[in-house]
Amino acid sequence: MSSTTRGSEQALLDGLRGVLVGPLPDIGRRFSALVAPLVPHSALVIFTRECTGRPRKVAGDARIVDRVTVAELDRVRADIGPAQQDSSIIRRTSVALGGREHSVHAILDRTDTLLVVVPRGKADVDDGLLAALFSVVALGIQLQVRHASPAYLAESRAASAERARTVAELTQAHAATLETILATLRSPDLDDTRARATARESSTSALIGLRSAVDQHREMAEEAVTTAFARLRGELRGLVPGGVDVELVEPPVGGRGLPGEVAHAARAVVRGAVLGLAVQPDLSRVRVAWDCDGANLLIDIRDDGRGAVDLAELGRQLRPRVETLGGTYESESTRGWGSRLSAVLPLDAPEAGESRHTLSVLGPREVEVLEHLVAGRRNRAIAERLQVSESTVKFHVAAVLRKLEVGTRGEAAAVAAEAGVRPAS
Repeated sequence: MSSTTRGSEQALLDGLRGVLVGPLPDIGRRFSALVAPLVPHSALVIFTRECTGRPRKVAGDARIVDRVTVAELDRVRADIGPAQQDSSIIRRTSVALGGREHSVHAILDRTDTLLVVVPRGKADVDDGLLAALFSVVALGIQLQVRHASPAYLAESRAASAERARTVAELTQAHAATLETILATLRSPDLDDTRARATARESSTSALIGLRSAVDQHREMAEEAVTTAFARLRGELRGLVPGGVDVELVEPPVGGRGLPGEVAHAARAVVRGAVLGLAVQPDLSRVRVAWDCDGANLLIDIRDDGRGAVDLAELGRQLRPRVETLGGTYESESTRGWGSRLSAVLPLDAPEAGESRHTLSVLGPREVEVLEHLVAGRRNRAIAERLQVSESTVKFHVAAVLRKLEVGTRGEAAAVAAEAGVRPAS
């Protein structure tokens, strides 16, 4: 292998790393920039139902990416699928995107994530290489969503809330207009039976389409609580060491669905809690129960260990996810009797100002540093609690101030407090 070939491969791997480490909402743009020399294209769309807030990650021609709909992408995926467990499915085909037909390269990854690329010209495309690169990106998206970091949860909930408001406003406006047309057409005072029948049929079809769009939004934005719990059961399988029995208490059937962000956070909290508790010696059982009271998802986790787990450290890992969604987290441990962790996650997004959405630009460690700023601690004290160097804390504080667009630590703490961030203990 020549040094030139090795150099190009190393550059490609370095570029792929850059695609994975940046903010999730912009991963489409970063991937588009990476593959542009390999696959010259005018538009690129990544579609995944894992991301309930922003299922589309796009880059390129606004006439395509700003108009492409979830329904169009669902049709592309349905025509290609179902996804295979051991390999990607690759298609060169013609599909409707943004209301117009385009020749595309479409790849359905084994994670059920779809890539649609609109090539520019008739360039010779290595579909196998493109699929291999995309498989890494698709797995990265899945892992980020499953990890459910505070930054991801905040951004996803903000996007979901905005989409829900838009859908509700459009539904109300269009439904009122169509119902008015139907009422007029049904009036016996109008003549021309054929014209009335045609208009009535068109209005009725439009109403049905509108209701279907609303149902599709609800399907993407929510999971049935039993479905979410079933996914948790599968994710826990194989994570717990032998000899430890995980008892899963099923949630009640029916009731409200869980917003996607709540379902992701709940599963991440349970996984983290179970793994944290399972390191105790002489542990034989962990009990996990979910319940819903109509407004909240209630999570209760107990073990029969000796109460030797480091609850403070476990709380530092789990609490930010819960509090980002406006929930509460508590833990207690009794020597010789075991530990209990509980979390309450609201199903409805809290009314919040712009400051809460601003925090979505922060990474998990930056959120943790911000909690200490709210508590009024200096860099040395923060470094001691986080067990990092003081220079590392200075770096994170500078990043927090820059991202929140404030000049002082006090201003950053004020923004955080307004958004509901609690001081670190």
